[in-house]
Amino acid sequence: MVLNHIRAARTISRIELAAESGVTPATITQVVRELMDHGLVVEVGRGASTGGKPRTLLQLNPRARYAVGVLFERNTCVVVLVDLTGRPVARTSFPGTATLPPGQGVALVASRVNALLDTAGVDRGKVLGVGLATYGPQDRRAGVLLTHQPTPEWFGYPVAPRLSEILGLPVLLDNDAAAAAIGEYWLGAVDTPAFGCIYMASGIGGGVVVDGELYRGSSSNGVEIGHITVDLDGGPCGCGNYGCLGNYADPTAVIKQALEASPLGARLGLDPGDTDVMAAFGRIATAAQAGDPAARTLIERSARHLGTAAVTMTSLFDLDTIVLAGPSLAAAGPIYQSVVQEEVRRRTFARRAHPVRVVTSVSGSDAAAVGGAVLVLQGELAVLELASTAGPAESAGEPAERAGHRR
Repeated sequence: MVLNHIRAARTISRIELAAESGVTPATITQVVRELMDHGLVVEVGRGASTGGKPRTLLQLNPRARYAVGVLFERNTCVVVLVDLTGRPVARTSFPGTATLPPGQGVALVASRVNALLDTAGVDRGKVLGVGLATYGPQDRRAGVLLTHQPTPEWFGYPVAPRLSEILGLPVLLDNDAAAAAIGEYWLGAVDTPAFGCIYMASGIGGGVVVDGELYRGSSSNGVEIGHITVDLDGGPCGCGNYGCLGNYADPTAVIKQALEASPLGARLGLDPGDTDVMAAFGRIATAAQAGDPAARTLIERSARHLGTAAVTMTSLFDLDTIVLAGPSLAAAGPIYQSVVQEEVRRRTFARRAHPVRVVTSVSGSDAAAVGGAVLVLQGELAVLELASTAGPAESAGEPAERAGHRR
């Protein structure tokens, strides 16, 4: 709790820390001393005098610890290394694992994580773990995917434990949209206690943050906004529902619509057999941004559907901010932001009580990867570093099986 208060304030005195946290000054002094002994917090001079002795200011030591975040997508993967403040310090990306069996896919991700750590020159003893952000449904606690996507082999595959075993680091599995939402909060992209995030990569998901904590639901598979029904007579979705929003608005749906509008599909060189959904969608988004009328019509139609998702989220949770995140939304961010903003302005139930602001992600296409790393910092730091007097080397050397399953 104290670390999070210091992170949010960037610089803060012990007295201010006690007042904001509700903890006694004596306890704050003791906790800060322990944090400084661990090298996690440093003193950075004095604040302006208010009549008495200037107060000593504290801040996180960015280089004290690191975390890795991985966006694990069917068509693209992103690996980021962040410091203790959540600031990205290194990044790499590579094509997704849609065509690989699970064992090869996880081994590829592990090799890229190791290469990034080697390139960054970071002491692995300071790396707290890996946040693996991917699609669902999933069993976070067991670290397995509960979906047959992209192939049936992935259903029930222990992706987090296997990655943990290869890397020798704890691995946390989480939903990509939820990770993106908490990443936006951690990096200070929003200044409201409750907000929603609509995330679009190859599919559409959502996340809600309340008072700095993710809304989890019963199994951390909530706010799946891409699987709300928008057409009662619509066709089946792979999730088991009918008429899902994703069937009309996600990249696969937009590509299908572009192919049906044959001149556009041919003009953009779209191939019905192409498995790289996000690359094909990117071509449509780029054309829309460049003023192609047919492409813009398709992107605006997708955006209106996302507007329905945003209106639904604001009505369910009474939110005043919606963040648009993910690689697909980053491809045509201004169009989506404008259309979704207009939809919530006109249609939100509580619009007369408060406005709803629609903003784009500060992390762009890396939002889920950054958020995955943030979840490690937020959730694992106390367990790995402060619950015992073990040094960072001992914590990092904890058996992977136990570390990888801890939640």
